[in-house]
Amino acid sequence: MCIYTFNEDGHLLQEEKDTISRLSKIPLDSLNLNAVSVVTNIYRVAQGLKNEMEREVLSKHGLSWTSFSILYDLWIWKSVETKKLAELNAVSKATISNITKTLEKKEYCYRKTDQRDRRITYLAITDSGKKVIEELYPQFHQGEVKIASSLSENEQKTAAELLRRMIRDNQY
Repeated sequence: MCIYTFNEDGHLLQEEKDTISRLSKIPLDSLNLNAVSVVTNIYRVAQGLKNEMEREVLSKHGLSWTSFSILYDLWIWKSVETKKLAELNAVSKATISNITKTLEKKEYCYRKTDQRDRRITYLAITDSGKKVIEELYPQFHQGEVKIASSLSENEQKTAAELLRRMIRDNQY
């Protein structure tokens, strides 16, 4: 079972050496090294994309990854309950509330209350919000394409299917 990553010269990457060093202090037969590798690499890919997109694309509009994600959801769905936005973005309702304040100040969205149940709040996108997301999304999509470019089309489909299964089976 090999979980190691090598550079172009065939040398083990330092991060992998550090991981092996730390894990060697734990009885290896108690570890599922494939699971460690999958989760670690998913995290590294996600963090790399997040950091690059925030730095290269989103910062120009003063948006974080989560604020962009919320704006994207509003662009797709027009109006979304705050509780659902929190679930979609894997953050707390308090985080949604704080980010919403920033997005409202920028006039990218607005809150509206459910007429039947005033405890339920929805967010809706404004014309300014649509304009920003429509400007940003093509640049953001180029980042998505770049990060997946080392995989063939079939590998991309397989990876997407496997990740969807992990999300579904773990109820994320």
